[in-house]
Amino acid sequence: MQRDEETDSDRAARVATAWATVRDGLRKDVGARSFDHWLSGIRLGDYCPSDRAVALVLPSAFMANWVNSNFADRLTLGWRAALPEVQSVRIVAEEAGDGERYVAPELPIEPVAALVPSFRFDPRLDFARFVVGDANRIACNAGRQFADDGPMRFNPLFIHSATGQGKTHLLHAIGHATLARKPGARALAMSAERFMVDFVNAMRAKDTIAFKARLRSVDLLMIDDFQFIAGKETTQEEFLYTIDELVQGGKRLVISADRSPHQLDGVEGRILSRLTQGLVVDIQPADYPLRRAIVASKAAAMPGVAIPEVVLDMLAARIASNVRELEGGLNRLVAYAALNARGIDEAFAEDVLGEMFRASRRRVTIDEIQKRVSD
Repeated sequence: MQRDEETDSDRAARVATAWATVRDGLRKDVGARSFDHWLSGIRLGDYCPSDRAVALVLPSAFMANWVNSNFADRLTLGWRAALPEVQSVRIVAEEAGDGERYVAPELPIEPVAALVPSFRFDPRLDFARFVVGDANRIACNAGRQFADDGPMRFNPLFIHSATGQGKTHLLHAIGHATLARKPGARALAMSAERFMVDFVNAMRAKDTIAFKARLRSVDLLMIDDFQFIAGKETTQEEFLYTIDELVQGGKRLVISADRSPHQLDGVEGRILSRLTQGLVVDIQPADYPLRRAIVASKAAAMPGVAIPEVVLDMLAARIASNVRELEGGLNRLVAYAALNARGIDEAFAEDVLGEMFRASRRRVTIDEIQKRVSD
């Protein structure tokens, strides 16, 4: 980020550091032999802050044309990832004879913004439909504040809970609120597994520059199920660089997992340190009042479906394992009623959901035993 008080020497140092990063990325992508043969002769030219353009100089017009035809897009993406204020790259040649400079014709390069369209968040998963109770109030308030237009009080935001307690809903709600606040913002949500697969594919294709530019040019990045990168050393290294680039660039980062950062075995300490420097919040298992409010909210959103209050009481009381299963039980009950063309009452709910009731009871009992043993 450019600063008003920055001197020319400070700016030159930043640009030189970014160029070193771009060169290292190219060498890794194309291999040492190709880099040394075609790209090692590139030297850094002038940087024009008003045009947000940097010049790269080659020793001949032939080399400039070849690099422009084969590497212009990678060089541009590399610069935007290493120094986002750089928006274009001019590839020029300086002939040794009279010092006249040849400028290679510019190729149309797709802007990073076009490469990273905003993620399509589930329209059903917003803050208006996120039912709040004692178990999730802090996490919900943190998510709302994180998506606000004011100064960031914490970054990244780390949300953890057991499976099915509302983490994914909260991530989508943060995304909706961010885009509503700033419609032109670029938001991207992905699972940690998708992050890993995309990164591995980029390495195999020797094109990690585009992968890095895609992630680091967003305004909001959200990673779900972070626990899946435990033990993946190469992926963790790239994730660490991504965290640093986003946070230092004033971008927002939200991460979710099924356990707290300190319980993430197989994740290196530098990443854990970055995760805990922001705000860590948890979502506790939903208690009965929250489960009852959730099932009532879901039932109210089903037009033409009549569910007695006593049946809603039954669902909330007897499916206590997690919110996802509670919603699944309600959906199953409504579907079976429609398929059988009959109304919903306690006997019908017991008949349709009896096995789910028993499974939830067994699961809660086992969880309670394990918790007491660990305590």
